Amino acid sequence: MSSKLSSRSPYEQLDPFDTDSGDMNVVIETPKGSRNKFDYDPHLGLFRLGGVLPAGAVFPFDFGFVPSTVGGDGDPLDVLVLMDEAAFAGCLVPARLIGVIEADQTEDGKTTRNDRLIAVAANSRDHADVTSLKQVSDNLVHEIEHFFVSYNMAKGKEFKPRGRFGPDRAVRVVEEGIGCHQDKAKARKKQK
Repeated sequence: MSSKLSSRSPYEQLDPFDTDSGDMNVVIETPKGSRNKFDYDPHLGLFRLGGVLPAGAVFPFDFGFVPSTVGGDGDPLDVLVLMDEAAFAGCLVPARLIGVIEADQTEDGKTTRNDRLIAVAANSRDHADVTSLKQVSDNLVHEIEHFFVSYNMAKGKEFKPRGRFGPDRAVRVVEEGIGCHQDKAKARKKQK
């Protein structure tokens, strides 16, 4: 039954970029201000509670993924979306990439790449003029990095930022993620 659910899930069929507008498609998993971490379960086609942050810790902005991509950790690429108000789990947000925080994540002695794309909601009023991570205050970017370091530490993982880069590098990360997704899809077809 679960395979039937996932085959109907619209998230599984979304392209990373909207062909008409060129905006990146982002599916929100966890809204800004939430202590609850939600995860999309592709087998069920639903969002499930993945964990709860410690008291006093909340997601600083909406957090989600780029559909039809695969990152270094084997999951869809992660995105933090700057926008005026919180969305909800499952909301499709058209966004423009402004940069990426490239990072390594270590769990159980194994280190993988786990970058954090940074985007602005296409309809944002507060961030309408932001086109590059360089336009976001260093203090805010540092706080975002600190959030991910602390969040992962609470889960027994180490998150180590490697560098901050602008929209061109972020687009390359997404393109690599699209290629990995396509390779993974081809491998699944060969197994059938």
